[in-house]
Amino acid sequence: MRPKMFSDHNEEQERVWQAYHAGKPIRVPMIVGVNSRYTMRDHPANPRGINFEQYWSDPEIMLQRQLEHLEWCAFHIFQDAPMGLPEKWQFWVDFHNVHEAAAFGCPIQYINDQVPDTRPISTDDNKRSIFDRGVPDPFDNPFWDKVWCFYDHFAKRQAEGYEWKGRPIEVLGPTGMGTDGPMTVACNLRGAMEFCVDLLEDREYADELLAFVTEAAICRIKAFRERLGRPAKDKGYFYADDSIALISTDMLIERVIPHHRRLIESLAAEGPHSIHLCGDATRHFPALMQELNIKMFDTGFPVDFGALRNELGNDVEIWGGPSVPFLTKATAAETTAETRRILESGIMAGGRFVLREGNNLAPEITPENVRAMYQAVKTYGVYESRA
Repeated sequence: MRPKMFSDHNEEQERVWQAYHAGKPIRVPMIVGVNSRYTMRDHPANPRGINFEQYWSDPEIMLQRQLEHLEWCAFHIFQDAPMGLPEKWQFWVDFHNVHEAAAFGCPIQYINDQVPDTRPISTDDNKRSIFDRGVPDPFDNPFWDKVWCFYDHFAKRQAEGYEWKGRPIEVLGPTGMGTDGPMTVACNLRGAMEFCVDLLEDREYADELLAFVTEAAICRIKAFRERLGRPAKDKGYFYADDSIALISTDMLIERVIPHHRRLIESLAAEGPHSIHLCGDATRHFPALMQELNIKMFDTGFPVDFGALRNELGNDVEIWGGPSVPFLTKATAAETTAETRRILESGIMAGGRFVLREGNNLAPEITPENVRAMYQAVKTYGVYESRA
């Protein structure tokens, strides 16, 4: 793209978001979740062939690998975000989704051609021993020590005036400012099947573990906010808990939502609040709305968008779009057709829809399919004039 085309794109995406946030959308905005794994394998943005084990072992490697990734995306991934060289490169300490379990002592596993994961540590023989170790100290814990070491390195490089392609850098924060959710972390520690059995057969333990991981998240996030000079509470709270897709809505309301409520009330004001849920969890959405004042759902699973809009109403914000498995195999023409189908499903009613892949770009998804989504939303995601 020529510089003028980037300029035109950046002006358009700003108009789209301004109109959307003002409640007078001109078209559906589109975003993509595109973290460092997208360019981590054999990719032009990774000329040194850095892998995750190297990426997570050295803060300077993480810094430069993130900047390589961000630069490539800024010129090749079409979405409603600024493209081209930015005023500054904004990045973060990037340990993906292992951080909460790793801080409890779960060993990190590096898996070929996959993002790293952790191995559960609470077996049937020792499952109560985790309580003896107590909540991980946010500043005196092997994993959190590593996170802050990386953050301090990035902050030092920022203070030194480090630049990438003639632009300054800005570190946004450490890993651990949010949570993957009480049940998801409990499954990380115990194993998903084992914890679901615990919910049925060892209720006291399951409830205690949910309370324990919730307390750990609250303690950490409050401490991190204080260290960074940020407000103790936000107006609303955005979090996730993908593992609730494994249970019934009755069990969710009785056993898990009390911990969600405690998390939200400790970290936010009246809301409304937001949640990301991968998996087949739409049956839970009405209960989450009613019990927790959640008014924004970021979906990560093939859902019936028209039915979801009808059920939740026009004032609820919904994010979602073509599924990742679909996008890994589809042609650009098929991607256009699927994007159009979703946009014409009724999901646009009320003007509270954001198109995205569902959920997080896999390395196999081509930039051409992302661009096909973007061209489709510009064609089929336009609202009639509200003048």
